[in-house]
Amino acid sequence: MSVAPTPSAPRLHRPQPVLAVVAVVATLALPLDPDRAGGPGAADLVSGCAALYCVVLLLRTRRSPLSRTAAVVLGLPVAGLALAAMNATSPGAGITGLVRYAQVFVLVPAAVLLLIRNRGDFRLVAWSLVALGMWQGAVGVHQYVSRTGASYQGETIRAVGTFGPQDVMGMATAVSLGVVCALGLALGSARHRAVAVVCALTLLLPLALSFSRGAWIATLVTCSVQLMLAGVRRALKTGVVLAAVCTTLVGGLGAGTAVLEERIGSITRVTATPDQSVVDRYAMWEAATAIWREHPLAGTGLKSFPEHRDGHAPLNLSSGSDVEGAGTTYRKQPLLSPHNMYLLVLSEQGLIGLLACTGSWFGLSVLGMRRLLRARSAPGRVPDCALVACGLLVWQLTEFVYSDIGGPSTVLTGVCFGLAAWWALAGSDGARAVPSPRREAAREAGAPCR
Repeated sequence: MSVAPTPSAPRLHRPQPVLAVVAVVATLALPLDPDRAGGPGAADLVSGCAALYCVVLLLRTRRSPLSRTAAVVLGLPVAGLALAAMNATSPGAGITGLVRYAQVFVLVPAAVLLLIRNRGDFRLVAWSLVALGMWQGAVGVHQYVSRTGASYQGETIRAVGTFGPQDVMGMATAVSLGVVCALGLALGSARHRAVAVVCALTLLLPLALSFSRGAWIATLVTCSVQLMLAGVRRALKTGVVLAAVCTTLVGGLGAGTAVLEERIGSITRVTATPDQSVVDRYAMWEAATAIWREHPLAGTGLKSFPEHRDGHAPLNLSSGSDVEGAGTTYRKQPLLSPHNMYLLVLSEQGLIGLLACTGSWFGLSVLGMRRLLRARSAPGRVPDCALVACGLLVWQLTEFVYSDIGGPSTVLTGVCFGLAAWWALAGSDGARAVPSPRREAAREAGAPCR
């Protein structure tokens, strides 16, 4: 007599932990309020939820989250931040600055590091960055063609995506990171190479229309490093193709060619006839350096640069930058930072804070590059995760020369540092990824996990 098998309960497909990271990136595709005046955005709130979700998973699994190496590398900036928070001009400014810095350089990178379990999860986040860049780039190209973008030299042609002119670097950052991820995926994997190459080449157009000199320089430096790491012969072949594409791109912009050529030429006009944006940038750099000379060790405290700027800036510093277009009425946006991350940290946190932050970034660079070189010495291609992670870190450290944290797109900096940390620290001596709830339940029940 045969017994009919008891129907098993249907399996519930629980979401994978890495989707919390993808949600942070996806939130940045939403349109922003053009009249928004600072404060945490939707992406900041989602990143906080992702960090809390990571903590809950760690408590459920009762596992040690970070190894000693990972804890030291990611936690090193906290030393300078704590001291600078105590030196802030007000408790509110100290707490606000401490939370912001900890979010970007500690909490979000640690959450990304722990929520990514394998290379498949890493590629999913990388492709989400490519998708974000494609979406923002499409909006930016439409703004340029329809002349509904941010104001630039009297014309509303600057591509800013959904970020608006109040975060003029937002679209340029998203598109640049998309280029870096797409190129890394194309160089390291043959499976999706054609799609990745098409995405990388397509993103060059909105990157050009962003008129962001810092993003151009950082992307050029990063792509060159990625190509050299993938192989000299491949770098030469790809360089020829990119040169041809860029020439065709500039020639095909029509009426915008003169504006683009003028913007490119302004990169080298530092002492001859620089535009006002260059004058303001160097004036704020001079002010940040002067502030640091008066407070060399501990700096002036978090969020204190605006209060000390006018007493140290030269007279040629303007009152602010013009903001107009893309749904925003004309207004003057005050210059509240030196637009140089290294000088911002130096002026507000002093040498102690600068050594703490750059020590963390240098540690990620050394560990990530060492692991990449080990993978390169083995038979086969350099892994795409290595090229993407090291590329994102190079881009951020280069871009920090021309920008600092601020605006809704800042959360992307934390995601990039998290991807770099996963490659550098998630080895045998690195952090332990948070297991999925399904795998953990199967492990506790004694069932095999596949």
